[in-house]
Amino acid sequence: MKAYRAGEIPEVGNMYFVYGDGGTGKTSLVKQFPGKKLLLIFDGSTNALVGTNDIDVMAFEDTDAPQMQQLVTNMLERSFASHDVVILDNVTALQNWALENIDGASKDGRQNYQKLQVWFRNLGMWLRGIDKTVLATAHQVDNGSSGLTGEGRFQADMNEKTFNAFTAPFDLVGRIYKEGDERWIDLDPQNGNHTKNRIDDRKLIKASELIAEDK
Repeated sequence: MKAYRAGEIPEVGNMYFVYGDGGTGKTSLVKQFPGKKLLLIFDGSTNALVGTNDIDVMAFEDTDAPQMQQLVTNMLERSFASHDVVILDNVTALQNWALENIDGASKDGRQNYQKLQVWFRNLGMWLRGIDKTVLATAHQVDNGSSGLTGEGRFQADMNEKTFNAFTAPFDLVGRIYKEGDERWIDLDPQNGNHTKNRIDDRKLIKASELIAEDK
C-alpha cells in the first residue's frame, strides 16, 4: 500500500491499452513514446521497429511457451528500472500462451479461467505499481461478423473478465482502426466499444497523437 499526504501526490506514467485489427499500426505506436523503452513482443513481429535505436526488444518464441508467465515476470522485474517506458505487444498472444499453461490444472474449466484472470490482474497492478509509462496492445474481435451489430460491436480479443481484470488500472483503453488513409483511435465509451480515457477529455484522436496531450 502506498500513502500520500494531501497535496503531495506524485505524477506517474500513464498506462495505455490499444486494440485493433492486424495492420492498423499498433506496434508502431511505440515510436511516439520518448525515452528508453523495453518492449516485450509475443507474436515475433518486429518489422515495424526496424531502424529505431531507443528500444530494447525481447521477442518471445514458441519454445518459451511452457514457462511464459515466469519468463515475462522475470524479464519485467529485472529490466523495468532501467527503462522509461514498458510495452507489452500483443497481449492476445500472451493470454493464449498463459491459458494453455493453466488449462487442465483444474477439472473445472471455470477455475482455469479464474486463475488466468488473477494472473493478468496481478500483472496489471504490478505495472501500475512501477510508476512507469506503459503501453499494451491486443488484437480485436468484431462481433458484427457473428451477426451482432450496434453497441459493443468491437472488443479486445481476450476473455472479457481477463480483459477487465488486466485493464482496470489503465488510464486509457482505445480501439485503433483505419479509415481511408488515416489511422484513428476511438476513446469514447458511448460508442459501446470497450474504451475509456482518464487522461483528458478527448474521445476520438488520430493515432499519431496518442500522447500529444501527455507530453
